[in-house]
Amino acid sequence: MLRPLDTATRETKRLDGVWDFRIDRAGEGRDRSWWQGPLPGARPMAVPASFNELVLDKADRDHFGDLWYQTRVRVPRGWAGQRVTLYVESATHRATVWADGVELGSHEGGYLPFELDLTEVARPGDEVLLTFCVNNTLSFQSIPPGVIETDLAGVARQRWFHDFANYAGIHRSVYLVATPHDRIDDVTVTTDIDGTTGVVRLVTATTGDGDVRVVLRDADGAEVAAADGRDVALRVPDARLWGPGHPYLYRATIELGRGQELVDTYAVTVGVRTVAVDGARILLNGEPVYLTGFGMHEDHEAIGKGHCDALMLRDVACLEWINANSVRTSHYPYSSEFMDHCDRAGILVIDETPAVGMNMSIGGGIFGTQGYTTFSPDTANHETQAAHAQVIRELVARDKNHPSVIVWSLANEPESETDAAEAYFKPLFELARELDPTRLVGFVNVMTARYPDCKVSRYADLVMINRYYGWYVFLGDLAVAERALRSELEGWASEGKPIIVTEYGTDTVAGLHDLGSGPWSEEYQTAFLEMSSRVLDEVDAVVGEHPWAFADFQTAPGIVRVDGNKKGLFTRARQPKSAAHWLRQRWAAKRRP
Repeated sequence: MLRPLDTATRETKRLDGVWDFRIDRAGEGRDRSWWQGPLPGARPMAVPASFNELVLDKADRDHFGDLWYQTRVRVPRGWAGQRVTLYVESATHRATVWADGVELGSHEGGYLPFELDLTEVARPGDEVLLTFCVNNTLSFQSIPPGVIETDLAGVARQRWFHDFANYAGIHRSVYLVATPHDRIDDVTVTTDIDGTTGVVRLVTATTGDGDVRVVLRDADGAEVAAADGRDVALRVPDARLWGPGHPYLYRATIELGRGQELVDTYAVTVGVRTVAVDGARILLNGEPVYLTGFGMHEDHEAIGKGHCDALMLRDVACLEWINANSVRTSHYPYSSEFMDHCDRAGILVIDETPAVGMNMSIGGGIFGTQGYTTFSPDTANHETQAAHAQVIRELVARDKNHPSVIVWSLANEPESETDAAEAYFKPLFELARELDPTRLVGFVNVMTARYPDCKVSRYADLVMINRYYGWYVFLGDLAVAERALRSELEGWASEGKPIIVTEYGTDTVAGLHDLGSGPWSEEYQTAFLEMSSRVLDEVDAVVGEHPWAFADFQTAPGIVRVDGNKKGLFTRARQPKSAAHWLRQRWAAKRRP
């Protein structure tokens, strides 16, 4: 499944805007066939956006269950004879779609795209009524998981186990797409380096027969290599390599033809680069690389997780200002537009699945327990594992051609110290490597599985750990926290793998100052980072640091979450806290060419 793209043979129509919307409080929409005509009792809703941020009633904001979206769109008259599809970039956490009352299909998973065929329903030149039933309910068989519980008043409530808001809705763009019936169906790009020569392999899948030709051009549009065939290796003399500080992109054009007829054409950007592990080092293009950056969230006031190009560019500008060279898409795949921009900006990406909250020994953070068994026939089970595997397949399929992606992260802070966890994750690691043997595969370890108790890290190419010594553990005692952090990192270093500390930080209220550098103050955040950085610099196996988090973000309400998580180096409005200025200086000294 290729992303929508306008070419000489393809055309797209973006459907973003104000749609009709209704929260199905009574769960009656399916019984009453709301897809058969205009949506009754509808209100306006922006697409893309999180519906929770645009409704003011608390019951509406907290609703779990069905959400209905509807819009009318005219199919361009010039699309006659073409295959017409609907491409949905994200509908959280699942969706069923109808066109003029005809069910097109469904998709499970809220952060990855799906495509549905409209050809037999949508007549070019006519309007079509599109109806979406989006459902945001979480269960132990969904990724991420959750559970429906009944409170003391007998009211059913959605409980989720991740430490960020369970935003829902149509979060990214929706497209109508016209393509030839015989077409390019998929393209896989891998790159290598042979001396000063770049090697670009492109494998093309097509529907229908025909000849395939591939042309590679440089950033100025000059042809640098070409070949015929569905599996070609192009050699680029004196190739310009992709990396932070020099994100050079080539462009490959793929053509499907019959004789002189152009049947279909598609294009992908190509960054020539390699990524590998050498002992305790991560090598990018054969040279050691040190990652500076953050775990982030797609989270903004008014739109929640809804994608906005302007806000994305602001985020990347903040990353560049603070001298970051990398991000982790915590804790779900980010928009394709963000991934494209990381390619252009030279930002390294740890690309993470939505498998977060799979640890019943912790709450949404490090505090509390959930009261369930993580892995069991009644909780996370074989059905959950199958859904997790499908997410991995879809993530790799979507992001496999991005040079910015160097690591697949299969989960954030799952239970990993038990035999049940090992049995769950081992086949998922095998699947990820089968799907993409060219990148590193890992997961993010939590403090409940300290070294050497973790049973899943043995399957990872690198160690990624979240540690909060000085916050959730040894709060306010940075001297003890420093010794504890050093001791554990030295233990992990004995494994001989690269270590990235993917989370460490303190909740910090912007503007709160304390002469004694007490917790929650801006002074304590800086002191915490200074302490942590001393330890990271002492352990040679540490090859990356991602303080948590890039910016403050919204969470479920709680006594330790006052208007969200405040661990950001930037506020939710993307203004720097004091520690951001300190970190900017540190990372300036660590910049690599």
